[in-house]
Amino acid sequence: MATKTIIKPAKSPTAVGPYNHAVRVGDLLFCAGQIPISPTDGNLIAGDIKAQTERVLENVKAILDDQKLTFGNVVKSTVFMTNLADFGGMNEIYAKYFTENHPARSTIQVAALPKGANVEIEVVAHF
Repeated sequence: MATKTIIKPAKSPTAVGPYNHAVRVGDLLFCAGQIPISPTDGNLIAGDIKAQTERVLENVKAILDDQKLTFGNVVKSTVFMTNLADFGGMNEIYAKYFTENHPARSTIQVAALPKGANVEIEVVAHF
């Protein structure tokens, strides 16, 4: 049976609740949804959907970097947005991080996200 390893990267923002940044099981890394919070002070960053998406993906990158992975290792992503009318702006920034070997992706509009965020992204990566 594969071992469950808890991942808490030093460069990641503190978790907002009782969860871990990521969990590794075998060759898979399951990353918790990341919102646009600053790793330095834990506050939601100001800005439009592009600024928030960039912060979210930098938070995802910190987890991937900690495990010596890249966005090319991501096999599945899920994007949660409070307003799908912002999809174009989110997608523009998303495309700057996922440049090759694009993962399968789902995008879902939700009523609200933690701390009033407009976007949250979770990923599953393969070693």
